Amino acid sequence: MPRILRRASPILVAVALLCNAAALFAQAPAPGKLIERVECADDPAQTYALYLPTSYDARLPSSVILAFHPAARGVLMVEKFKAAAERYGYIVAASNNSRNGSYAVSSAAAQAMSADVGRRFSIDPRRVYVAGMSGGARVAMNIALGKNNIAGVIASSAGYPDSQPRASVPFAVFGTAGTEDFNYIEMRLLDRKLTSPHFLAVFQGGHTLPPDQVAFDAVEWMELQAMQSGRRGRDDALIRSLLEKRRSGITAAGSAVDTVYLLRALVADFKDLADVSPEATRLEQMTAQSDVKKALKRDRDADDAEGRMLGEIFGLEARLGQDDTREASILMLRDRLTKLSRKAAGDADTPERAQARRVLRSITAGASGRVQDREYLTLLEQFRLPGR
Repeated sequence: MPRILRRASPILVAVALLCNAAALFAQAPAPGKLIERVECADDPAQTYALYLPTSYDARLPSSVILAFHPAARGVLMVEKFKAAAERYGYIVAASNNSRNGSYAVSSAAAQAMSADVGRRFSIDPRRVYVAGMSGGARVAMNIALGKNNIAGVIASSAGYPDSQPRASVPFAVFGTAGTEDFNYIEMRLLDRKLTSPHFLAVFQGGHTLPPDQVAFDAVEWMELQAMQSGRRGRDDALIRSLLEKRRSGITAAGSAVDTVYLLRALVADFKDLADVSPEATRLEQMTAQSDVKKALKRDRDADDAEGRMLGEIFGLEARLGQDDTREASILMLRDRLTKLSRKAAGDADTPERAQARRVLRSITAGASGRVQDREYLTLLEQFRLPGR
């Protein structure tokens, strides 16, 4: 599981965004058009992609999403949230400089972009959101953890800068992960541990940005959280629409485990906004059933087993540096990798195949940063799966 931040340090995003309305630029970009490159006035070397919704009015404060891509491809982040931004009136800005690697580079990019957006546009300081993919998600989380009054984080395929789950955070978290994502377990544990407002959307795929519909759902979920927290006014029509959408999702759920998860989320997200007593009753009844209890336990046990599997493999890797254990360790690693590779090559799309692919990708991703043994690194190349 790659790390891209060396330390967790506050990035003063919200402070910069507070200084906006009085310093708006006379020539604002045209609303409704994605702009791939906007130069920061204070430092033209810092640029970002931008989308202003057609409803943007400089006289009114707008919600904003500040986004970060692991390879500095800001336009991809803006494209991902453009539809939801247009529907709900968000400004989206995504750095073209922040990337995996140096913390200082990401920190400078975040500060430059937030300051420039704050000067150019009328921003609601209570509706500042951050989003990111992979290492960019860690940048976004780091900003939010820096006590910047961030309203919410959309974290795709990675979580906290140190990968350690928290019980509570002062901002809403919408996480996403692919079924074959090497950070899948990290996101599952983040979701399991967190008690403050959160949601995890899992989709068929690997270590990548979520499908467009999931990104749209993330922004809608933030709208619900804003109503729950008082950051935006109540909208009964929107509440009814989103509640029906979520009820339809529950009806289409493919398993008891998925149904329980979605029921819990619906009750938590709408409890102060609508009558969710039918869902609360159904949730209570389902979780009392012995077969559902067993299914939930199997699901949790599978996550724990995957975590142990990774821990055991990383433990064997650590023994490669010891002369008296190296030979035995590399034989054991070869055996584990071979078995995983066979499962990963299966024709049927099963949970076991997805798990094997996740584990193989987790082991091969960033291996050179964990291990210096050349023979083992060469061995790993035989088991590297195509794609990300």
